[in-house]
Amino acid sequence: MKVEVDTDKCCGAGTCVLVAPDVFDQGDDDGIVILLDAAPAPELHAAVREAASVCPAAAIMLSGAA
Repeated sequence: MKVEVDTDKCCGAGTCVLVAPDVFDQGDDDGIVILLDAAPAPELHAAVREAASVCPAAAIMLSGAA
């Protein structure tokens, strides 16, 4: 799985951080998503898929997802 984020779309809701804190973080000043791991381990894939599905701005893109 490869993860990409569009920081221009991010609205800073933070749902991705709540669902997959090993993969996503937020900037301290603006709350915009920070991608910590663009190729997360398989055990994190379900959480990353959930984070992408609940992102209100659709700012998380996945490819190569099983």
